[in-house]
Amino acid sequence: MSTLLTLPAVETTAGTEPAIPRGPRRRSDRRRRIGVRVLATLALLGLWQLLYSLEVWSQVLLPSPGAVWAALVRTSTVHDGVVGYQGHYLWEHLGISLGRIGLGSLLGVAAGLVVGLLMGTLPWVRVVVEPWVTFLRALPPLAYFSLLIIWFGIDESPKIWLLAIAAMPPVAVATAAAVVGAPSTLVETARAMGARGWQITTTVVLPAALPEIATGIRLAVGIAYSSLVAAETVNGLPGLGGMIRDAQTYLQSDVVILGLFAIGLSGLLIDGCLRAIERRLVPRRGRG
Repeated sequence: MSTLLTLPAVETTAGTEPAIPRGPRRRSDRRRRIGVRVLATLALLGLWQLLYSLEVWSQVLLPSPGAVWAALVRTSTVHDGVVGYQGHYLWEHLGISLGRIGLGSLLGVAAGLVVGLLMGTLPWVRVVVEPWVTFLRALPPLAYFSLLIIWFGIDESPKIWLLAIAAMPPVAVATAAAVVGAPSTLVETARAMGARGWQITTTVVLPAALPEIATGIRLAVGIAYSSLVAAETVNGLPGLGGMIRDAQTYLQSDVVILGLFAIGLSGLLIDGCLRAIERRLVPRRGRG
């Protein structure tokens, strides 16, 4: 009995090591992932420089990493009396594009939540609306952008509408599926406790559906961001998409690649922010 009382607090078994605290293990895994990503990035840059040095393609088609860096400096400063690119710094192009993305995504997500909630709670709405949501989801943005220009002109309105329409279907589909798939035991328990109608939806169904809704929102913002260049094809300057389209006209592939990097990296940051918000709002995800 005395031997048992003096055993250490950490349980061990024969042939195994003591359990490692979860915090240090997570930090170690995070460092390992960061290290692998840094090495992969360096390897891709090395391959890019190698292809450029071997002259597999012409410099117009594939500029060097140094040329893209020079384009970054050129579009972020004043050179030869010219401010950035077409009179705007790179960060100004990025800020205007992010503003369009933010407003368009916000409108699309709000509409998707309302439509998805109605589809999930009212079967007849699902029968009527679901084919049209699927129809919109299948359309490429350029397919209806010309019509939006005819309706709203060439200013900001068609761009915002395009991004909102692109963002709405993923949220609507995810919300409807999550509401329909809410645990029936929770719903029945709420009814037994006296809850009725929309009270069940707001207090039971929506909290249970939050993980799927959060995923739908992330997908919606990603789809809206991928539609940015299409939204800024007409009167898109200032803006990253307009900068890319304008640079394409003059065969400035270094500026085109720079714009693609700016869109991709800012997209990663936005997705990281959304994931952090998701972990805070839906802390039970992945914990069983």
